[in-house]
Amino acid sequence: MSYPPDPNNPYGQPPAAPGYGYPQQAPPAAYGYPQQAPAYGYAPAMPPSMPGLVTTARVLLFVVGGVQTLGAIIYMIIGAAAKDVTNAGRAATHDNPITALGDAAAGILIVIAVLLGLFAALSITLGAKFGKGGNAVRVTTIVYGSLGGLVGLLILLGAISGGTAVGLVMALFWLAISIIWITAMCVQDGVNWFNRPRY
Repeated sequence: MSYPPDPNNPYGQPPAAPGYGYPQQAPPAAYGYPQQAPAYGYAPAMPPSMPGLVTTARVLLFVVGGVQTLGAIIYMIIGAAAKDVTNAGRAATHDNPITALGDAAAGILIVIAVLLGLFAALSITLGAKFGKGGNAVRVTTIVYGSLGGLVGLLILLGAISGGTAVGLVMALFWLAISIIWITAMCVQDGVNWFNRPRY
């Protein structure tokens, strides 16, 4: 029969201090259960929210993508109608130079519709990738905004030389959107958003 050690016995074994000289560690967690991180007095970090200017750029990408989709549909309908008119004119009069001109105009309208559709797909895809995308999305948006700014400048020059108010408004509209896209991607908040760690 064994007795517990007597704390007053000078010849007995001294009680062992648990982990003397070593930091205390919790026992390992059982397999399949999540381990709890040590608490140091800080609340768990909330996931970062998208900065305001980046959110504005994202919304503008969606709006521009919608307008480009609408424009692609309209140009496609007009191009198809022009092609039908040209085919009807060709059936009535053989080898008329006007029908050849109508074919060229219909082809140009359809090409514009396809280009607008591609740009719409790019705008919507970029906007959708803002939530999880990395630095490649940011750089692509900068390039896209630069091309949009170039188009805006060309429209502005045409509006100034032609004197049309609609062209002037469109030019200013495109320039403003392009500047917002580029600025949102180049400011520190935008750079930090696209370079943030993802878990």
